[in-house]
Amino acid sequence: MPQTGTTTISSEAIELQSRTASASASSSPAVLQLAPPADSVPDGGYGWVVVLGCAVLTWLFAGSSYSWGIIQAALVKDGLSSSSTLSFVGSTTVACISGLALVNARIVRFLGARKMALLGVFFLGMGQVFSGFATENVGALFVTSGAITGIGTSLCFMVVSITPAQYFSKRRGLANGIVYAGGGLGGAVTSFAMNGLIESLGPAWTFKIFGVITLAAGLPAAWVIKERKTIRTTAFIEWSLFRDTRFITLFFAGAIGTFPLFVPPFFLPLYSNSLSLSAGTAAALLAAFNFSSALGRLGCGFASDVIGPVNVLFLALLLSAISMLALWPVSTTLAPLVVFAVINGAANGGFFATMPTVVGAVFGAARVSVAMGMIVTGWVGGYLMGAPIAGYLLNAYGGPESTLSAYHPAMFYAGSMAMGSAGLVSLLRLKTSTGLFSKV
Repeated sequence: MPQTGTTTISSEAIELQSRTASASASSSPAVLQLAPPADSVPDGGYGWVVVLGCAVLTWLFAGSSYSWGIIQAALVKDGLSSSSTLSFVGSTTVACISGLALVNARIVRFLGARKMALLGVFFLGMGQVFSGFATENVGALFVTSGAITGIGTSLCFMVVSITPAQYFSKRRGLANGIVYAGGGLGGAVTSFAMNGLIESLGPAWTFKIFGVITLAAGLPAAWVIKERKTIRTTAFIEWSLFRDTRFITLFFAGAIGTFPLFVPPFFLPLYSNSLSLSAGTAAALLAAFNFSSALGRLGCGFASDVIGPVNVLFLALLLSAISMLALWPVSTTLAPLVVFAVINGAANGGFFATMPTVVGAVFGAARVSVAMGMIVTGWVGGYLMGAPIAGYLLNAYGGPESTLSAYHPAMFYAGSMAMGSAGLVSLLRLKTSTGLFSKV
């Protein structure tokens, strides 16, 4: 969409002003001066079409990632490999989001949002199709479902994380909430559909069918996505950001907070089996988790506009920690397990919906791609090792077929990591403002 002269001049003035400020006043964080003035952002218009396209992409890539536990349980049952190894396959997919974040921040500059989204959907869909031919070889599954699907996921994630910020200012939290709610709804629907296909056709055909669906739905959605102004990044890393204690705190809060995020969705089906619940019930629990995640993403996105994204991020992480430390270990029947799935799902979704809003609010639309790339790169350890560590702990204490207490070390590990992340966000919040009811 062509820009008006006023918008172009405002953006250039903002960049010049921020660079001058960073060179002359190192004591004040220059990144806080990068957000564009509210009147230069349309806060709607074609932005809602972009939000819809991004929500469809999030439905596809996040829905499949959050439903990995269904496939994992089926492959464990078929004797392909252990839960820890197969959780590594699912973790590899989401780890690509972080591992390729800085590269993708450059790719989006050269390709633009639309072409990058189209490329991401192609890799995502073809990775799923190829996975249908790799269900009897765990090594091949690492390549197809792990690497190829992971590349597509990472490309799509970068697009949906940075593009809506160009169209929204006052309602940026709501826009991001809608985008990421698509992932929760996708996970809920995918959980049921995947379980039904596995029972009817097996894992191989399930992968292939979902790959075709991804291409058919994702390519049109990717086509409607376009940036409002050219996305510019001058470097892979802006080292000056590490002189800002707020950025450092947020960087490590995200790095720690990603370790527990995929533990519940990856292991809820296995835990349900240990309670002698049916595969259909396990799928319903995962669907409840994902649906609650959608509501949490939407609700936290709206709340970010009302009480501030940092406040919401802290509350989401705190709720996630409490649910895993206090509720999950005592969920030995269906009723409390449903409550846990709902609460943790909502908190889990809140993290994803709020983090891009925090980054966009602090660093502004002009540099959100490189800032988001740096932040997300710090998530690679949690994405890659978070769920496998839980799997190794589970195996060390008896395995998925053992007693329920065998799951407790994994639960306490995940909950402790979430609590540590919440603590760092609380420091960020106090450093920003000591007012108890301040909007931060």
